[in-house]
Amino acid sequence: MSVYLYNTRNRSKEEFKPLNDKEVTMYCCGPTVYSYAHIGNLRTYIFEDLIANTLRLAGYKVKHVMNVTDVGHLTSDGDEGEDKMLKAAEREKKSVMEIAKHYEDTFFRHTSELKLKRPTIVCRATEHIKDMIDFVKDLEDKGFAYFSNGNVYFDTAKFPKYGCLSGQNRDDLKHGARTEQDVNKRNASDFVLWFTSSKFENQILQWESPWGMGYPGWHIECSAMSMKYLGERIDIHCGGIDHIPVHHENEIAQSEAKLGHEWVNYWVHMEFLNTKNGKMSKSTGGKTTIDTLREEGYEPMVYKYFTLTSHYRSAAVFSIEAMDGAKKAYENLCDFVAEFKAKASNFSLNEDETKELEILKSEFNNYLFDDIKTPLAISHMWGVLKDNKKSDALRLAYILHVDSVFNLGLKDVEAKKGDTIEITPEIEELLEQRKIARAEKNWAKSDEIRDKLQALGIGVKDLPNKEIELIKL
Repeated sequence: MSVYLYNTRNRSKEEFKPLNDKEVTMYCCGPTVYSYAHIGNLRTYIFEDLIANTLRLAGYKVKHVMNVTDVGHLTSDGDEGEDKMLKAAEREKKSVMEIAKHYEDTFFRHTSELKLKRPTIVCRATEHIKDMIDFVKDLEDKGFAYFSNGNVYFDTAKFPKYGCLSGQNRDDLKHGARTEQDVNKRNASDFVLWFTSSKFENQILQWESPWGMGYPGWHIECSAMSMKYLGERIDIHCGGIDHIPVHHENEIAQSEAKLGHEWVNYWVHMEFLNTKNGKMSKSTGGKTTIDTLREEGYEPMVYKYFTLTSHYRSAAVFSIEAMDGAKKAYENLCDFVAEFKAKASNFSLNEDETKELEILKSEFNNYLFDDIKTPLAISHMWGVLKDNKKSDALRLAYILHVDSVFNLGLKDVEAKKGDTIEITPEIEELLEQRKIARAEKNWAKSDEIRDKLQALGIGVKDLPNKEIELIKL
């Protein structure tokens, strides 16, 4: 079955055709570890994980690389403002690397609690400075970079395709327009590849380079590290939609200028998580994290379920009302699974049910293969779960398949424990008599015994393979 994804670069849904049939290469912009990742950030990572799971479901092996930005990220998306890592270190009175380690550890604790698979490779910017310096030198040698008053800039005028991802003209992409313009740039859309100490007097993390002591710009790290681990062509590059007009435009420019050919085949972007007041972001005070949600009574799986009820290319609106609805739905989902596990533990699927299961799984899969349509997949899931004409065993097998992709923790839900029934000699004798009566097809006798058992507070449910379930009335 083919997988279809919406490609931002071409603005269309396209059939996914990997560069290598055996392994898909996928790069995702990771966290900037100067603060906690809020739940809006985590929505992006949830869907990136789901894209990888969907590709695995389709039969591909996935090599997933994620960076960790522990140096070089400024308080704006362009080249302006203060260094976020330095600002956090001053705020919390810790070293920059203590800040980075704390927030990186917390990020991966949160993604683990959301049951997201750890990327194949996690690469930190501070551990790849030489790769970035070599990358910048190559761009300089090829005439795409220039040195100006202590910094090395990418010359966007030398890259005619600049703006191809966002659809904007180069003249419209003036990254410094929101703050004081950098007078050292030849063009307003140029961006810094390498800063020297002339940028911030108090910059702590600096390295020797051909241009003096300094540190890399934010954009260069993704290009350098992705090529190191995934090669000169990548199947999929993911990120939030806020990366499109600046960060990803700059990645494309510097990467394709160095390579001389197209770098990424499919650009996949996730929409924002909004509040009633607009986009949730760190810069606007977005403080809701997995930990604060838990303090308010919402476990990580409740939030994950909430994210899956909207499409990744549609903005979702976070509210207490929405979380209450997700919590109730998730608890109902777990109740279904607990009940199925309690009732379906003693028998398996027959031949017809096995065939039906494959059909149901295929229907569910197809919603994901068609641009990760999680709302339709969720709707299909509930339709199956509520269909009492289907056996508990069939529905359990189906929901465990769903959970193998969504990872909602359903496989860990324990079977519902019924009330303890004490089997007295009298009850045991009646059950044996009923068994004999049914074997002899003496239905009148069987019904008579059933009534006697009910008078003793015991209900009997006949199951396949001549098994029975006792129910305390």
